[in-house]
Amino acid sequence: MLQHSNNHHGMRNRLVMALVILAVPVLVTAAERTAPDQGSWLSVLPPVAAIAIALITRAVIPALLIGIWSGVFIAADTELSALWSSLLRSFDTKLVNAIADPDRVRVLLFTMMLGGMIGVLAKNGGMRGIVARVTSFASNAIRGQLVTAGLGLVIFFDDVANTLLIGKTMRPVTDSLRISREKLAYLVDSTAAPIAGIAFASTWVGYEVAVIGSTVESVPGLDTPPYLIFLNSIPYSFYSIITLFMVFAVAATARDFGPMYAAELRAREQGLADAPAARDDEGDEVAASQASNALVPIIVVVVTLMVGLMVSGEGDNFRDRIGSADSYGALMWASLLGVFSAVLITVWRGILNLEQAIEAWSGGVRHTVFAVVVLTLSWTLADVVKELETAQFIIRQTDGLIPLFMLPAISFLLGGIVAFTTGTSWGTMGILMPLMLPLSWSLLTGGSGGGQLDNLYIFHGSVAGVLAGAIWGDHCSPISDTTVLSSLASDCHHIEHVRTQLPYAMTSGGCALLLCALPVGLGVPWWLCLLVSFAAVYAVLRFVGRPT
Repeated sequence: MLQHSNNHHGMRNRLVMALVILAVPVLVTAAERTAPDQGSWLSVLPPVAAIAIALITRAVIPALLIGIWSGVFIAADTELSALWSSLLRSFDTKLVNAIADPDRVRVLLFTMMLGGMIGVLAKNGGMRGIVARVTSFASNAIRGQLVTAGLGLVIFFDDVANTLLIGKTMRPVTDSLRISREKLAYLVDSTAAPIAGIAFASTWVGYEVAVIGSTVESVPGLDTPPYLIFLNSIPYSFYSIITLFMVFAVAATARDFGPMYAAELRAREQGLADAPAARDDEGDEVAASQASNALVPIIVVVVTLMVGLMVSGEGDNFRDRIGSADSYGALMWASLLGVFSAVLITVWRGILNLEQAIEAWSGGVRHTVFAVVVLTLSWTLADVVKELETAQFIIRQTDGLIPLFMLPAISFLLGGIVAFTTGTSWGTMGILMPLMLPLSWSLLTGGSGGGQLDNLYIFHGSVAGVLAGAIWGDHCSPISDTTVLSSLASDCHHIEHVRTQLPYAMTSGGCALLLCALPVGLGVPWWLCLLVSFAAVYAVLRFVGRPT
């Protein structure tokens, strides 16, 4: 059986590589006919190729490299001789430019620093102390999942901090309860962005309001404050709300379906020994296991992040300050002081000496290397896709095909497609909001909607559709940076996380599209749509899901 599986896996990989090789002449021919045609059907090839190869081979780095290489070739010369130079340019130019952005560098440093801090906490006994405390309530798999999901709502102010803190903190707990790493990654990923995207004050909201505000300035007759537009759009952020409901429903019912069911069943029956990325990070003996050894640094991170957001922001109230804050700078400050406090408490209590503490920190940093590589490649592909104007091509194909009542649904669907192919939710918001917000307002006030103010639910639904659709596509995309971070924090094989989360994301997305966005466009109240969607999610878990 094992030999047959290995042969099948090897045959699949050889088939994929053969298809890639055979695609080169087609690519060259197409490029010669359209070269260097940006924003054409050819611009869709790099992200689609990267996603397809990643899903088939489960090897995300080669898939990203092929996507980048093909994109650089399409954007450059069209002769076959440019194929080799495009590979070189992918590395020495595109990759370098991708990490030249200061904000991206700060995300990488925050990821490595927080990984290093977790490395120290694993050695000083703090993580085991937290496990002992939390396990007193999380005495079974259901409670363990509910605690994880609940913590995901507590860290609402930033998705990166949410993902890394909760994933790494709860991993020993879920391991001890035989909850699969795939389920942990799902719980972490599906609470982080959805709650940050609809919270009244978060780093996401700051960006969302900024995108709305920059668009509002160019729309005649629209003088509503951007933050008020955002607040009015929250009830129509159907995917985020349904996803949060589904997370708790999955945890409470202990029912799963699709690849997640197989992963959970394996974890329950066999433990984590056969998990895709299982390894014993906390297996070394330590001198103490006090929860405060970990709680103090974690609290320092959370408090520093909140204070940093307040200090770096401007305004007269909490909401305005958080919305205008330097979120990346606050993340950097939080990670630095978190590491400092972790090392200090470890050395001060005599658990490790300074050299041992630094070694523990460097060990934690090493565990983030893979994620850093994938994040960098994902950013590079996103830049290449932007240069090819892939999103603009997708938008043009739908131009003139949008009836008024379908605006919320089309906004959501476009947001999902663009985010899936580009791997960036924020980038999707920045691309689509300047299109969908003016379009919906223009149709409402130009006579097509029957009145300027009668159908504002369509306007707010369109705005929310872009914001929520971006999160939906992000959850489904294997080249999304937040998806990568969730895999990292949960120590789960990245493609396994994508495979197991995808059916759940598609279920929530399908309910958001068919049971919410479309009916709302026809005048059905948003709250009724949500109630119907909640019932539909429960029905799927009840009749399709199986108890684990």
